[in-house]
Amino acid sequence: MIYTTNYNSPIGQLQIAEKDGGLIGLWTEGQKYYFDSIKEETIKQNTPSLQSVQSWLDRYFAGEKPTVAELNLKPLGSPFRQEVWRLLCQIPYGEVITYGEIARQIAAKMGKTSMSAQAIGGAVGHNPISIIIPCHRVIGAKGNLTGYAGGLQTKIKLLEHEGVDLSSFFIPKRGTAL
Repeated sequence: MIYTTNYNSPIGQLQIAEKDGGLIGLWTEGQKYYFDSIKEETIKQNTPSLQSVQSWLDRYFAGEKPTVAELNLKPLGSPFRQEVWRLLCQIPYGEVITYGEIARQIAAKMGKTSMSAQAIGGAVGHNPISIIIPCHRVIGAKGNLTGYAGGLQTKIKLLEHEGVDLSSFFIPKRGTAL
């Protein structure tokens, strides 16, 4: 059984999901791929696991820096996506990394000479545990703020909340990830 609850945050309503005590989802309302990985029946019930996630979010939005390791994360996805999400969890609070940099790291781990930044973008975009697995900290080449399933304004709010200086970044005028 999958248990869900809502959380009212400064960036809007969030939906949280857990299964067997592990966090499997956290989405902003209206986010792309909302509940995409959930194939089982859900029931709205605030379990101890979900309460731990809510406490983590309370601390995060209060300006603390809770660690990802405090929670039992169980995102559903392919081994490739799992590896990308593990790397995302290593991005320090208040810092950003490019899709290309992640591609280089994944390629090195896999013993390849290169990896497509677009493949990384697909994995990042399908991250089912937004905010906690910090996909908002991933930017495009040369400071492009493209690519956030919860919307670019939400990405900007999260980066500002973490104290990232956005003055050298830009929002693309056109593209598929606006």
